[in-house]
Amino acid sequence: MHENYPIVAEQMLQTVQRGWWSRRRQRADLPALPPGAVYVFRVGGQYREYPEGMTFDPSHPDVVDASSVSLVDTRARLVEAERVVPSVSEADTFTIRASFTCQVTDAATVARQGIDDVTVPLRTYLAGDSELSRVSAAHRIEEVNAVRDEATRRMTAYTTIVTPRIAGMNVEFVGIEVLTPEDLRKWEQKLRDERRDQELLRGQHEFESQSVQRLAELLQQGGEYVDALGVTRNVIDVAAIAERAHRREDDDRAHRQQAAAQASARTHEREREQRALHADLLRTLVTHMGRAEHFVDYQQVLQQLMEQGTVPAAGPAAPAVESAPADRANGSPAKLTGRNGQGPGPRYLKDEDDLLD
Repeated sequence: MHENYPIVAEQMLQTVQRGWWSRRRQRADLPALPPGAVYVFRVGGQYREYPEGMTFDPSHPDVVDASSVSLVDTRARLVEAERVVPSVSEADTFTIRASFTCQVTDAATVARQGIDDVTVPLRTYLAGDSELSRVSAAHRIEEVNAVRDEATRRMTAYTTIVTPRIAGMNVEFVGIEVLTPEDLRKWEQKLRDERRDQELLRGQHEFESQSVQRLAELLQQGGEYVDALGVTRNVIDVAAIAERAHRREDDDRAHRQQAAAQASARTHEREREQRALHADLLRTLVTHMGRAEHFVDYQQVLQQLMEQGTVPAAGPAAPAVESAPADRANGSPAKLTGRNGQGPGPRYLKDEDDLLD
């Protein structure tokens, strides 16, 4: 006994002998009848369905005289049948799965035909449409959706013109589905998983970028804001903030003092270099004026130099004059004398009055 559709089970029966304790023969070796099924007995080469709606009687003549019994499921069922059709490539094929609603209308006929697997006549019915193969053969294995559309239209027309027929049953076409080949299905699943991983990774990167941008914006608002945010989130201690602020103030004070000292040193150095430059210029000027052949108004030259800022008003002492200018009357070198006009004057110019003398 096996379970299938529409014949759920079949069983041979033994001949029933009359017992000495009973006037009527009764059968006790029948299989249990599942819900939705009926008994069909084979009596003398004929198949007789036990009357529907009648209480089962084990002493019924058909039951007692039957040589075999079939359990036929009479409920409506959705049955699927498949057919393999070619594609453009000889290495690939499409699998078309058609769905039908089936219901037994004559259980005795079904039992006589021995239809224990209704998918067998349905597959034969699908194989009868040669046009279905030509439709699928024009497409690549990746064009499953296109094949599904064309095969649906073709099956609708085919089942309308050539209706599926199975003896003792009512069969109606429902629809078809083109199955994705296993290797193509795995490939598509792999691509789907890769896309999902990429989308997840892209989402993580976007989230990280937003977090970094938000953190940068917080940092731009200053250290005080960051410290306050850390205190509110219990990741920074207030005492640590105070200690860091005190240490920062000490560092700032030390930097300011160091900068001031460096600035003062640079100022002194510039002043020293400027004094040395002024002394050198004045030394060169006096040397050239002492060698001049014509009269030079030293007071006027000195006044111009002080007005232009070349020589400070209280500049350093002038170096010794190497030679005196020539006398305007006889061309002999002029003699420098002191302020009282007696004796030769000194060879060094003490101040502007000495230069004018």
